[in-house]
Amino acid sequence: MTTTLSPTLALACELIARDSTTPDDAGCQQLMGDRLAACGFTLESLRFGEVDNLWARRGTQSPVLCFAGHTDVVPSGPLEQWDNPPFEPIMRDGMLYGRGAADMKGSLAAMVVAVERFVAAHPDHRGSIAFLITSDEEGPATEGTVKVVQTLVDRDEKVDWCIVGEPSSTEQVGDVVKNGRRGSLNARLLIKGKQGHVAYPHLARNPIHLAAPALAELAAETWDQGNAFFPPTSFQISNIHSGTGATNVVPGELEALINFRFSTESTVAGLQQRVIDILDRHGLDHELEWTLSGQPFLTEPGELLDGVAAAIRQVTGRETQPSTSGGTSDGRFIATMGTQVVELGPVNATIHQLNEHINAADLETLTDIYQATLQELLS
Repeated sequence: MTTTLSPTLALACELIARDSTTPDDAGCQQLMGDRLAACGFTLESLRFGEVDNLWARRGTQSPVLCFAGHTDVVPSGPLEQWDNPPFEPIMRDGMLYGRGAADMKGSLAAMVVAVERFVAAHPDHRGSIAFLITSDEEGPATEGTVKVVQTLVDRDEKVDWCIVGEPSSTEQVGDVVKNGRRGSLNARLLIKGKQGHVAYPHLARNPIHLAAPALAELAAETWDQGNAFFPPTSFQISNIHSGTGATNVVPGELEALINFRFSTESTVAGLQQRVIDILDRHGLDHELEWTLSGQPFLTEPGELLDGVAAAIRQVTGRETQPSTSGGTSDGRFIATMGTQVVELGPVNATIHQLNEHINAADLETLTDIYQATLQELLS
């Protein structure tokens, strides 16, 4: 790039240029850590398994405002389908292209620059500023934020407020702030029948036929009505597999993968029991293997949400809309500490896509919003 870049855009490009496909950090945390150390942060590298994590803190007092995010990115996909190499950031028509531009190296750059500016203006700010950065958000998410949070809990280190840099915006930066997320509960459902010849159905038990009414009932069930912050809990069947591949064989079993995205109106135990009750009512011989990806969390209006909304209003003149839509994020782990958590980042239109990009001007706006939030909460 031949043009002079702003500090945020320059740092974003440095981060994008590192191929940090999950779980590889590729030195991104070191790059950020050097910048943070230069303005008074104490750095702590926490490596679990193959995952690098960074906990950085400036100050020892409460309240603690933490910026959280991830340096890992999803795989680029077919390189030949990118207009430019995914890890060679390029500016075109005011847009910054590269893997991670929106999710979420742009946010990380904006956070670092915002903190540098705030600390320069307020070297004796109240409370503490922290960074919790992982390289395991786009992967299994088992050796990253969840482990750092447990480390903090074990030593009674509290985080009062947390801003996660996930790309929350829809049309314009700051138009949407995520103040919670639904929980995610998965299951592998196995329905057992009896294999046999299709010409002798009385000697077999077809698990597809047996399961169909129960699956239809599960799909039609109203699990809850949601509430003022969450839509109703949803149930989806994401995969069904049965059969041997032969046309003349009744299969012996059926496997289905199911998922709940659930609100705070439902519990894991309650959903599990209702599924079992429906299957039992249909007389099915079944097995269930459950996996909980995350509990729902909610940050109600209060200091953090009010501070972020005021910062967005000051910088952009618009009123933000709190939302709990979308998938899961690492905010679900941080919220378990009793922390107020919001997600605030750039427009999410191209995340995980080929030719991922972001409006370069939006990074400047995001930097100003983060800095104004620090001003609201810690000055």
